[in-house]
Amino acid sequence: MSYLDTKPSPWWSPSVHADRRPILLARGRIEARVRAYLADNDFLLVDPPGLQRSPGNETHLHAFGTVMIGNDGEGQAMYLHTSPEFTMKKLLAAGETRIASLQHVWRNRERSSLHHPEFTMLEWYRAGEPYDAVIEDCVAMLRLAAQATGVDKLVFRDRHCDPFAAPERVSVVQAFLQHAGINLLDCMDLAGVPDGEALAAQMIAVGLEVPEDRSWSYLFSRVLVEKVEPHLGMGRITILDRYPAAEAALARRAADDPRVAERFELYACGVELANGFGELTDAEEQRRRFAAEMNEKQRIYGERYPLDEDFLAALAVMPQASGVALGFDRLVMLATAAPRIEAVLWAPVAE
Repeated sequence: MSYLDTKPSPWWSPSVHADRRPILLARGRIEARVRAYLADNDFLLVDPPGLQRSPGNETHLHAFGTVMIGNDGEGQAMYLHTSPEFTMKKLLAAGETRIASLQHVWRNRERSSLHHPEFTMLEWYRAGEPYDAVIEDCVAMLRLAAQATGVDKLVFRDRHCDPFAAPERVSVVQAFLQHAGINLLDCMDLAGVPDGEALAAQMIAVGLEVPEDRSWSYLFSRVLVEKVEPHLGMGRITILDRYPAAEAALARRAADDPRVAERFELYACGVELANGFGELTDAEEQRRRFAAEMNEKQRIYGERYPLDEDFLAALAVMPQASGVALGFDRLVMLATAAPRIEAVLWAPVAE
């Protein structure tokens, strides 16, 4: 039985490696195309350190912690980053204008067919450009991956997506209404402050189960994952655009409606591949959002992460920019029709 159908052990046995090797070679071809695209579009490839004082300040992101011991023998709490975002935005503040990073990141509490505790993230930023520009980059990346592997469609299990077809662009509000029968705008006030009870009431009205935890964020995620995501990226790429501001901790609000923000996610075959923003550069607003996220993290998980004060200081001089993070391993999965993320990794993390 093939490695693609089961999970034999060990992964390094010659017969298992022989099964995996064509996919790993395809991974290399995709990476070469991506690097060439970045070079052709004047991106500078940077190398942020993985060790950080703060791994990120979003409620449901979980980091790996460690201790950095100084020459004096004293220890300092540190974390492996969940994204190179904070460092890259500091580089924008320093004066860089087009930067990209292709490197490993770490996220705890995440392991499934689509999640791995250590994975490769492609992240890039365009200073002074709208986030439509990084959306176009994302679409180009999917097409490059298909070309590198000689396929005309992306595949995840029994789902297909034509990356060369014109993408669908739909707002989160439209997608919730279409696929779940829920009007999100009725679940927040005119300033975008969310109302979890109002969302719960709409869920009940359309026959959805509502758990005891009626926080807006939890209910929003439940509906998104269970009712909306399975319909996205089917047949063609979907750009899920204009997230509620409460679900976009690092994105600026839309100029025409403060209830929503310049955040998008890109889907193919029902799989989320990329998450991008028109970047927030208001340090005080960012501090308030991070504090709210960490308070929610404390409530749910009993822990919180420190704020990166250097990052908040850098926002004061950071230019307007757009940025996006793309799961490179997932892109390889869809371009090679691999059913699990381990199949596209040179060496999976031990379980």
